[in-house]
Amino acid sequence: MAKQQQAIQAIRGMHDILPDQSPYWQWLEQNARQVLGCYGYQEIRLPIVEKTELFKRSIGEVTDIVEKEMYTFDDRNGDSLTLRPEGTAGCLRACLEHGLLHNQTHRLWYYGPMFRHERPQKGRYRQFYQLGVETYGMPGPDVDAEMILLTDRLWKKLGIRDKVALQLNSLGTSAERAAYRGVLVEYFKQHIDVLDEDSLRRLETNPLRILDSKNPDMQLMLRDAPVLLEHLGEDSLHHFNSLKSMLDERGIAYQLNTRLVRGLDYYGKTVFEWVTDELGAQGTICAGGRYDGLIEQLGGKANHAIGFAMGMERILALVEQLDTVVLEPSVDVYLIRVGAAAEKAGLQLSEQIRDQIDGLKLQVNCGGGSFKSQFKKADKSGAAFAIIIGDNEAQRGEAALKSLRVEQEQTTLSQAALLETLKAWHHNKTLA
Repeated sequence: MAKQQQAIQAIRGMHDILPDQSPYWQWLEQNARQVLGCYGYQEIRLPIVEKTELFKRSIGEVTDIVEKEMYTFDDRNGDSLTLRPEGTAGCLRACLEHGLLHNQTHRLWYYGPMFRHERPQKGRYRQFYQLGVETYGMPGPDVDAEMILLTDRLWKKLGIRDKVALQLNSLGTSAERAAYRGVLVEYFKQHIDVLDEDSLRRLETNPLRILDSKNPDMQLMLRDAPVLLEHLGEDSLHHFNSLKSMLDERGIAYQLNTRLVRGLDYYGKTVFEWVTDELGAQGTICAGGRYDGLIEQLGGKANHAIGFAMGMERILALVEQLDTVVLEPSVDVYLIRVGAAAEKAGLQLSEQIRDQIDGLKLQVNCGGGSFKSQFKKADKSGAAFAIIIGDNEAQRGEAALKSLRVEQEQTTLSQAALLETLKAWHHNKTLA
């Protein structure tokens, strides 16, 4: 007797989205698409794999992502390739490659899986899904405000607005950050005995990231650290104050977080995060900011850019806590066939219905079974109606229609009358 093969399981930190979960994903994706469409954003679809150099040049070689977390491999040609850990670099690469930034403005969005080799925990996975939004060619704070207003509108649409809070900061220009960096390093050196191992490593490479440390033993020292906002020039301050004024006019509450620096090197001026207290340690559901300088880093001419990315798993975890999402059933009508003649007649009828009623979700029982077992499947499907065809109905060109959700008598109709009844129901359902 042959030995049974051991079952293969999914890679740790990479999860299947099962049929009972996918409707929630579709609901979130549909709502996001609707809101993005209301603001005139267009979809761009990007490769999952990019040249490793793209991320080294954009994210920064001394960041945790590049040093520790990327899935990188050599292909058969010897090229170093990487599964994308984030979407901004790939989107900008595509725009530069296809000449989309020359004397143009663009509002773009993309969606799909990202990959980071981190220690899996709730809200942080090795394959995770992000929806990213990027704009190009617009220097003013008005588009910064638009990005925040767009996300605010989406949270309201999803029913989670009162569960999230907006945090804002400005990182100024690269020159302002360089000057501030010197002041900050000097301060940290005065408290070097308090710095943990990660912070000591970052002290010479990326000291601003030390401000974002969650180490409780460092919080008192970090609270008294120099503040970047106090080292900004006139132009950066004007940009930031204008943004705040626009948000104030729209009644968008925000918290100034002077330690908000974002995890990637390419940000400057506006940075923001939407955070929640409902998800434990992984409380950031959306984050972004300006990255004007990245365009030149990737070989383009000086230009303007701002974007954000939202973590779909974290948003869904927040939505699930509310238990308020009402999903449409995946089936409208279930067709039961009992008998050899009914099998053939039901198949013909189902295709006629689909031909004439666009968008009706009709599921036909396949694989046989008794009337009782088929009826149980019809009820379990969530369908509003069951169509029942036996051999007698098939010979007469008729079918029975039974409501599964409302108390109504079962009726037997000609197939033509059945079609008209379903058309009227589907039309009213679509209008509702």
